[in-house]
Amino acid sequence: MDLVTKSLIREFSKEFEIENFDQSKQFEIMSAYLTVKRNYSESFNPTDIVSGGGNDLGIDAIGIIVNGQLVTEIDSLGEMLASKIDYLDVTFIFVQADRGSFDASKLGSFAYGVTQFFTPDTKEPRNQFIADAALMMTAIYDKGAKFKKGNPRCLMYYVTTGTWPVDGALNSRRDKFCSDLMALNAFREVDIQPIGASDISQLYRLSKHSLQRKFEFTKRSDVPEIPGVIEAFVGFIPATQFMSIVKDEGGSIVKSIFYDNVRDFQGGNEVNNEMYEALQSDRKRRFVLMNNGVTIITRGLQHTRETFTIEDFQIVNGCQTTHVLFASEETLDDTVLIPLRLIWTQDEDVISDIIRATNRQTEVKEDQFFASTEFARRLEDYFNSHDLNEKLHFERRSRQYDSIELEKTRIINQTNVVRAFASVFLEEPHSTVRSYNTLSERIGKEIFVEGHKLSAYYTAASAYYRLERLFHNGIIDRNLKVCRFQLLMTAKLLIEPKKPPYFNSNVMDKYCNPILEVLWDKEKSLELFNSAIDVLLELNGFLLDRDKIHTQGFTQKLIKRFRPDE
Repeated sequence: MDLVTKSLIREFSKEFEIENFDQSKQFEIMSAYLTVKRNYSESFNPTDIVSGGGNDLGIDAIGIIVNGQLVTEIDSLGEMLASKIDYLDVTFIFVQADRGSFDASKLGSFAYGVTQFFTPDTKEPRNQFIADAALMMTAIYDKGAKFKKGNPRCLMYYVTTGTWPVDGALNSRRDKFCSDLMALNAFREVDIQPIGASDISQLYRLSKHSLQRKFEFTKRSDVPEIPGVIEAFVGFIPATQFMSIVKDEGGSIVKSIFYDNVRDFQGGNEVNNEMYEALQSDRKRRFVLMNNGVTIITRGLQHTRETFTIEDFQIVNGCQTTHVLFASEETLDDTVLIPLRLIWTQDEDVISDIIRATNRQTEVKEDQFFASTEFARRLEDYFNSHDLNEKLHFERRSRQYDSIELEKTRIINQTNVVRAFASVFLEEPHSTVRSYNTLSERIGKEIFVEGHKLSAYYTAASAYYRLERLFHNGIIDRNLKVCRFQLLMTAKLLIEPKKPPYFNSNVMDKYCNPILEVLWDKEKSLELFNSAIDVLLELNGFLLDRDKIHTQGFTQKLIKRFRPDE
């Protein structure tokens, strides 16, 4: 292995706290992260997608992306499939990592394993991770009528520290395996991509840097000076230029640029269908007059005459327009113009005002604005205010910590803070996965409410972090992840069985302190979660029955174990 790759593995292992694993496993986890990150720009824990050893069909990692979301739990997928979405856009990502050179037989084993993954009656043994992933795959294909954009994509990454030959037997075998997989009639695209040492270095650099795009913006006017805004422009940009801003190297839309656009793509609704039809007709030149356009906020900007370079940017209005343009790309030319507002600011209040104003055209739930609220900013500061050993990072904005050197496992995103808080303080672990959409609707009403003590959210996040670390390092069996939110509640009840005080009460800090004291002690926290596992398994007849554990009835049974009078 070359010195550069060794150095990257060391740095990655420190950031993701996997230094206790051997180098082979570290390389496997890093390979999984970098290749999936190429297709999914949000934060995620790479150990959630790694298969974990024997009976893995020769597959080291699997990432399943559904409608722009990386799905790692069957219950989360079930909630998504049961919702009123009218389309499914799915990408399956498979990774095989080897510290040696590219090898034809290993490539063959990898391709065979992926084929068997999609073979329901395969006789090949599968470990629990592979079996769970296959269960999600089956659930997705059961909704095949919603594949309106085409069948799923199948991307395979064969990662080594070697160099892929320009031509020869390996290329022929790769082409043959792609053809064989396409013959299953299950995919709209199959691609086997070799990733060598130089590719690893490039992917690693890309994973660290904020998104940057260069484009020509000739038809524009300067906006007069506005407090809090460094520069702003309004004008028009050819659709072909705009596509170069929103697409990644693989030709897909970069989902992370819509993080601050509170509405995701709504699919083939009436308005979007009309937009699409206009772009397919001789009326496409009128598009600039028929469309409200796109608003881009950028936190970094350089420009010389017509050439603009934006960095760390968001499309805060224009998600529907962007996706319809992408679907119509074959018909686009320079006669199709897009109204564009480009705003350069680093003032969070200005950004918040613009996001709210540009997203008020249709009804938007208040919880979708949470990242831009003062409460969210104070929560972020509160997490960062703790001593180094007890510091966590609340990810208020997508990818905000990507380029910062810190332990990535200490980054807790909004979804997981909500889930942890619901488990530990609302005592509703059954609502965290299968009913998360319902839970998120309570943001601003029962969760993340102005006046709530920030210590409660930090305590819940600390419990989540501690338990995830135990899973992460293999200290607790990862099969128990199916009941992790029930374990969080049980652990809290073991320390403090009493109901939490009101969340705005001055006694909340006092309630949280003994819980935090145990959580931030490695030995005590391990003992705590092992005790929680014993309680949970005992109440469930020593079985990991997902359907039973994830019910309100089981939650009440747990509470009654510690508070018999309820």
